[in-house]
Amino acid sequence: MTTRKITVVLAKPGLDGHDQGAKVVVRGLLEAGFDVHYTGLRQTPEQVRDAALAHDADVIALSSMAGAHLSFAERLRPLLIEAGLGDRLWIFGGNLPAADHDALRALGFKGVFATGSKLDAITDFIRQELPGRD
Repeated sequence: MTTRKITVVLAKPGLDGHDQGAKVVVRGLLEAGFDVHYTGLRQTPEQVRDAALAHDADVIALSSMAGAHLSFAERLRPLLIEAGLGDRLWIFGGNLPAADHDALRALGFKGVFATGSKLDAITDFIRQELPGRD
């Protein structure tokens, strides 16, 4: 029996133009065996939702260095729920002040990874949250 790889859509929200860290995470996720789709820069909430739907994403990951993470997450959350993606694993990484971590979790982002998080911590978290997947 073959197990489908964990599919991750990783997006850079809003006006954030800094994607070096996101590219490092994409590479780490690929090397860990995940099926990864990077949307590129300056994505709208609607584009993130559409990419997650198009790729049947198990994980919807955002990477932000621009400081607009909470407002973006607040706009994205209802779109994901309305699209039937509320049961997927949502994670957020980047320049995320510790004071905002609980707010992101309250919005449904189970995984919150501040700048400097280890790739193993991210991949281990995804595997723990999606047991039985590869």
